[in-house]
Amino acid sequence: MSTSTSTRTSTWPTAAVASIGFVALLWIVEIADQLTPGATLDDNGIRPRTDEGLVGVLLAPLLHGGWPHLVSNSGLALLLFFLVLVGDVRRGLLASGIVWIVAGLGTWLIAGAGTSHIGASGLVFGWLTYLVLRGFFARRPGQIVLGIVLFLMYGSILWGVLPGQPGISWQGHLFGAVGGVLAARVTARPG
Repeated sequence: MSTSTSTRTSTWPTAAVASIGFVALLWIVEIADQLTPGATLDDNGIRPRTDEGLVGVLLAPLLHGGWPHLVSNSGLALLLFFLVLVGDVRRGLLASGIVWIVAGLGTWLIAGAGTSHIGASGLVFGWLTYLVLRGFFARRPGQIVLGIVLFLMYGSILWGVLPGQPGISWQGHLFGAVGGVLAARVTARPG
């Protein structure tokens, strides 16, 4: 067995535990939010161009506006985060950090005043664009094929980067996707 194959095989358990753990954390936070009478954790979202809104850059991906919102993000977050991590956990965590910060700061900078933005969909958009593009930047055929398959399966969600549906943070989606492109470029290591 080659070192590359051996390393990838050894990352599967870590990637699985991390992705399951992250989605479990999202559910735990939502349970805590639902059980907190009179207060809501969702108040800690990204509030554009306010000092307290900067805290939301860090917290917003963990917060959801109820069960349907959480359910809509959970499946893809689980799959995509696993795929981001399975090739190289450290590189996947770096890519995730880039997506997290770019999505949050971009939303904080351009979203409408007086709004609040929460949810892991910025990460989902970022992870998807990262996975679609990383193979092209790294010139790795296997990653290119995975990117094409993911684009064919889930690429239609990328329309969510455009303004349109009230109550949906297209800014978070857009800057999540931008963060994914940046992360794919920054972490590329040619095969």
